[in-house]
Amino acid sequence: MREPELAVIGAGPAGLAATLAAAARGVHVTLIDAAAEAGGQFYRQPAAGLGARRPQALHHQWRTWERLRDGLRTHVQAGRIRHLTDHHVWIVERLGAAGLTVHALRGPEQEESAEVRADAVLLATGGYEKVLPFPGWTLPGVVTAGGAQAMLKGGLVLPGRTAVVAGTGPLLLPVATGLAAAGARVAALVDSADPTSFVRRSRALTARPDKVAEGAGYADLLLRHRVRTLLRHTVVEAHGAERLEAVTVAALDRDGRVRPGTRRRLVCDALAVGHGMLPHTDLADALGCRVEGTDVHVDDEQRTDVPGVWAAGETTGIGGSALSLAEGHIAGRSIAARLAGRVPDRGEWAAAARTRKKLRAFFAAVDSVYAPPAHWAEQVTDETVVCRCEEVPAGAVREAVRELGAGDLRTVKLLTRAGMGWCQGRMCEPGVAGVAGCAQTAGRRPFARPVPLGVLARAGEIATSEMDQ
Repeated sequence: MREPELAVIGAGPAGLAATLAAAARGVHVTLIDAAAEAGGQFYRQPAAGLGARRPQALHHQWRTWERLRDGLRTHVQAGRIRHLTDHHVWIVERLGAAGLTVHALRGPEQEESAEVRADAVLLATGGYEKVLPFPGWTLPGVVTAGGAQAMLKGGLVLPGRTAVVAGTGPLLLPVATGLAAAGARVAALVDSADPTSFVRRSRALTARPDKVAEGAGYADLLLRHRVRTLLRHTVVEAHGAERLEAVTVAALDRDGRVRPGTRRRLVCDALAVGHGMLPHTDLADALGCRVEGTDVHVDDEQRTDVPGVWAAGETTGIGGSALSLAEGHIAGRSIAARLAGRVPDRGEWAAAARTRKKLRAFFAAVDSVYAPPAHWAEQVTDETVVCRCEEVPAGAVREAVRELGAGDLRTVKLLTRAGMGWCQGRMCEPGVAGVAGCAQTAGRRPFARPVPLGVLARAGEIATSEMDQ
C-alpha cells in the first residue's frame, strides 16, 4: 500500500511543525513554499552569498528554528519529505474522492506550472501587513514595518540611516530594536495604542508571563538605544520631494482624533509603518472554506469545514510563532491519524492544545489594545493615493460614495477601479474601506495570485484529457 500523501502549503513555523509531526508518523509530505529557503517570514534567513557570520543575532527563538531546520533536513534525506522551493501556489482543486491537486507556478518568473496530488492539504499560508494610507505614504523611503524587517533579515540592509517606526501592533517593537541594533538611528517609535488599554487588559496580558518578559526585553533595548517612544501618537504626513525627508506626527485624543497643536516634525530618511496583520485566506476562500471575519474557521483538530483540508498558523488568526507552532503540531498529528483511518487521540497534543488556548486568549487581548485610530481616515486628503496599483486618489473614492451612491466596496471598486490592479485589493482594501466608510468584506477571488493565460490553457487541456479518459 502506498503511503498517504499530504501537501503542506507554507514553510513557516506552522507549516514546518505540521510537516515534521506528520512525517514522523508515516505520512509522506510535500512541503510547498514560495521562498528559496524554509522558515517563512519569521525565520527569514540572509542569502548564503552574503556571508552572514551571526544570523542568529537577527532572531529570537533561534534554537527552535535550528530544531525545525535540522528535523526537516533529516526527513528530506530519508525521503519522507519532498521540499519544493520557489513554488507559488495559485489554487487548490478538489477532485472528489480522488483527493486534491495543488497548482503552483514555479521559478522566479512564475511562468512554469507544477502540480502536486495529495490526500490532504494543510494551509499554512501566514499573514500579511495591514497598512493604512496617509499623505506621502507612496514616497520612496516609506516601507512597511515587515518590509523593513525583511530587508534587514534577508538582505542585511537598512531602509535608511535615520528611521521612524510607526503605526500600531507588537511587530513595531522588534522592528525598532532590530534597526537600532543594526546601526540605524531610530528617531522615534510612534504607536497609536493607548497606554490605559494595557492597564485594562492587564489580567489577560499577564496570563502569559513569557510574553510580558519578551515585551520588557524590547522596552529595555529601546532605552539602551535611546529610542523615543510616543504612545497615543500617529503619523499625519510624510514629506519629501523625490524621497522621504521627514514625517509629521501628532498626539491623539481619547476618541482617536488628532489633538490640535500637537504636531511635530521628525527628520528621517526611512519610515517603517504598519497597522497590524491580516491572514492570507485566498486559497481557503477559493476552496469554499468557512471564513469568520478575517480568519479561516477550524475545529479543535485544525480542520476546516472542507473535507481533507486543514489550516494552521496566521491564516486561522494572527498570533505569532508560538501559536503557529502549536497549531501546526496539532494539525500534523490530526492529519496523520485521519489518513491512517483512525480517530486521533487528543491526549497526544494536550500540551499543544493548552498552549493554543492560552495564546489565543492573549492575542485577543493584544488585538483590543493595538487598534488603528478610530478616525484615521479624516487625515487622508482627497489627493492622497489610496490604491497604488490603479493610482486612485481618496477623492475619487469619496465622490463614488457621496455623488454616485456607492454603499459597499464592490460598487466602489466598479466605479473607481480601486482594487482592480496587480494586488487585487489585498493591500489597499482596508484603506479604501476606511476612506469610503464601508465595511471590509471578504471577496472570494478565484486565484491566489495572477496566473499567465498559457498556464490556465494548459491546465484546462489536462483536465479535459483526464475527463475523456
